[in-house]
Amino acid sequence: MGGSDNLPVGPGILGFIAVFVLAVALWFLMRNMNARMRRMAYRERDRLDQERQEQEQGETKAPGSSEPEAGSGDHDSGPSEHD
Repeated sequence: MGGSDNLPVGPGILGFIAVFVLAVALWFLMRNMNARMRRMAYRERDRLDQERQEQEQGETKAPGSSEPEAGSGDHDSGPSEHD
């Protein structure tokens, strides 16, 4: 063979740049996902608090009131408007 057996073979600067770009993209994706998961948890907590308050208000009403109580089937079970 030629005599070029001791040439360095490796990914070089382009390999480093490619891995660095992928790492930065992954960091941004994970940051975005964490923010969305946190926001979703807050919305669920707020929704449960609101349902509990509506239920408590329904229990304190007079037994002969004409307004439907919370959880009596007057809510749509479809997707919420907040999604």
